[in-house]
Amino acid sequence: LFPQVKMDSSTVVNGKRYGITEKFGYNTIGYNKTKVDPADMQSLAALTGDKYKGKIAIYDYYLPVIGMAALAIGKKTAELTEADLPAIKEELLKMKANAKLVGEVTASQTALATGEVDILVGGGEWVTAGLAKENPALDFSIPKEGAVLWSQSLAMFKDSKNKELALKFIQYIMSPEGQARLATSSCYWGMPANSKAALSDEQKKILRFDEQPEFLARAQSYPAPNADLDKKMQDVWTEMLQAQ
Repeated sequence: LFPQVKMDSSTVVNGKRYGITEKFGYNTIGYNKTKVDPADMQSLAALTGDKYKGKIAIYDYYLPVIGMAALAIGKKTAELTEADLPAIKEELLKMKANAKLVGEVTASQTALATGEVDILVGGGEWVTAGLAKENPALDFSIPKEGAVLWSQSLAMFKDSKNKELALKFIQYIMSPEGQARLATSSCYWGMPANSKAALSDEQKKILRFDEQPEFLARAQSYPAPNADLDKKMQDVWTEMLQAQ
């Protein structure tokens, strides 16, 4: 496995493994490289400047995009407190002022794919890679400030009636063949956690496979607020959505 996605702090308790990471990716900047300057996409500052005003969609999920706003102002996603929210809100409002729309997965992905917008805030390989065959102009960047890392894990129910079968399934999903199929599944592409996944050269290129070590070095985890901070983050997000 890529060492940065083992996530032992989340998947191992008292020395016992309860889950294993099987797929990961980034909430970052997805874009159409024929419509924007890819060099601009190497900084989150491009999302709040005037150059791409009206050409941007924002993925409507508060945690990763708040994470991106935090990275843009130099904060660490794992260390966010209520004191950081005013500056994060200010950054979100600047993004919103530049945005043509804020939409859930399908709406925001469609806007990028059809050319309604040229940039998707919160996008990443999970948006662009699966569309690469139909639209090879779609790509994603991991800006210098970083990106927000998402991941999925497999675990087995303690009371499973089919433990042997469940274990075989997990072993298959984690095998080079299973990882390649999972990484390129029709619902959305993502990075396989197993660095030995049996991907073709073309699939690796689309997923920017060879660049993963440096991408992971810049990525930070999803914000993981407690209940009180989570509610305040949602309030900030609602204010951003309602802003004109």
